[in-house]
Amino acid sequence: MFTYLLRRLTFALFVILGVMIITFFVSRILPADPVRLFVGVRASEEVVEAKRIEFGLDKPVPVQFLNYAGSVLQGDFGISFRTKRPITDDILVFLPATLELVILSMVLAVVIGIPVGVIGAATRGSWIDQVSRVITIAGVSIPSFWLALILQLLFFGALGWLPLGGRLSRDILITSPMETITGFYSIDGLLTGNWVAWRDALWHLVLPTFVLATYPISLTARMTRSAMLEVMSETYISAAKAAGLSQREILFKLALKNAIVPTLTVLGLVFAFSITGAILVEIVFSWPGLGTYVTDSILSADFPVVMAVTLIVTIIYVVINLVVDFLQAALDPRVRLGSQ
Repeated sequence: MFTYLLRRLTFALFVILGVMIITFFVSRILPADPVRLFVGVRASEEVVEAKRIEFGLDKPVPVQFLNYAGSVLQGDFGISFRTKRPITDDILVFLPATLELVILSMVLAVVIGIPVGVIGAATRGSWIDQVSRVITIAGVSIPSFWLALILQLLFFGALGWLPLGGRLSRDILITSPMETITGFYSIDGLLTGNWVAWRDALWHLVLPTFVLATYPISLTARMTRSAMLEVMSETYISAAKAAGLSQREILFKLALKNAIVPTLTVLGLVFAFSITGAILVEIVFSWPGLGTYVTDSILSADFPVVMAVTLIVTIIYVVINLVVDFLQAALDPRVRLGSQ
């Protein structure tokens, strides 16, 4: 077990290092001058050269990379050319907004997707199974930005039930501004007792969370159904039925326990995918998250921000996959034995 975990951790570190190297050297071969972007087109050559020395860009590229890697290890991603603030500070502001959407969407994927998959497998061939399969196929096929626009037209434009976008209404921002503690408004409102802003934040979460959760729910349901059907054909399930166990016990105590391993893999991949997939959702809903931040940075040629966000998303992706690998190894010894 220890050898398996050590091997996975070593591989993860190499992935992060590889992404760091690639993003760094790609940023250095681009034609734009980062110092000129920072100081502006009207700055004198003396100012440009002074900033170049201050940022260490006058040194050889290998030395620049070592300095950059050392700063990253200390949590320093540099200065944003666009906001003129430390990138770490910006990320601490924007990342919680994205994680709030992603985590809520994954909770929905577990709470809705797994039971739908189990029920679909238990009622294979019935109208319930057919309807759930059609819905889940549509869920993995519909583009998120298109679904977001349709839901905005329906629930904001036609019915007026839900807000168009943003994290809080403008009047709430003036009369009852949210005090930020964790960056998760659904939690900060509870911690501070700001019930007006908390309720408003929950209403703003409904549409973007549902849109972002559509793909994870559908994929989780399909994977769970497929894994459950495979497990239900095993001999020990037939023996359990012959022994008189109830269908509920067979489905949730025997079959699901063995079918959950491939579902965990999908959940880990979908979690990482949702972080990048949130970009379009954030743009449509004017959600001030990491996706909006990096999009504005790309349009402004703010290379340090793009490098930092790429590295952070990679780290999240790797950590989630490590957690999934550890859970798989704990639930199924065949996973770690097969890797030896």
